[in-house]
Amino acid sequence: MGLRETKMERTRQLIADTAFELFTAQGFAATTMEQIAAAAEVGPRTLYRYYATKEALLLTFVEQRLDEALDVLRAQPADMPVPQALYKLLDYVLRTVAESGDRIIAVYELAWRTPSARARLSDNTSRWREELAAEIARRMGGRSAELAATLASANTMTVIEVSVRTWVESGGRSNMRRITHRALDLLRGSGVPVATP
Repeated sequence: MGLRETKMERTRQLIADTAFELFTAQGFAATTMEQIAAAAEVGPRTLYRYYATKEALLLTFVEQRLDEALDVLRAQPADMPVPQALYKLLDYVLRTVAESGDRIIAVYELAWRTPSARARLSDNTSRWREELAAEIARRMGGRSAELAATLASANTMTVIEVSVRTWVESGGRSNMRRITHRALDLLRGSGVPVATP
């Protein structure tokens, strides 16, 4: 990364961190883009060049971590069995929650109370699920594996969503790794009802 790109990334991160501080201090609805620009000491045009909406600012941390989790999966050896590669992705998510728990709780609580942020979160998880399915299909052998890859991606995202929600609702007091392993055990052991004809 060159000097210009490094500076841009620093500015992007500064804006996101400043916005997060304002959202948690005075609420999402009460915070304006102009307040964020002033607090980050950037002009409104600069702010909008990096982030078009408050929702993008609120959810950028979660979006970045999910994209990084996909990168972890992509970095696994091609011959690694898909279940093991998927666990590497889940383990990255679990480590992220352990390292950044307070921020994740605050982001999700703000997003759940804000319909526009909840909608953006839903859109982003849908996009992420599609990218994950494409990577799983590639690892499983391409187009013939699309249905299985789509189901594997949906299961993985569901485990993440259910585990994070359960953990956030506990105020971060429950053990996220234990919740995730329990969810995986239920899926593996047929503990979750599946429709049958």
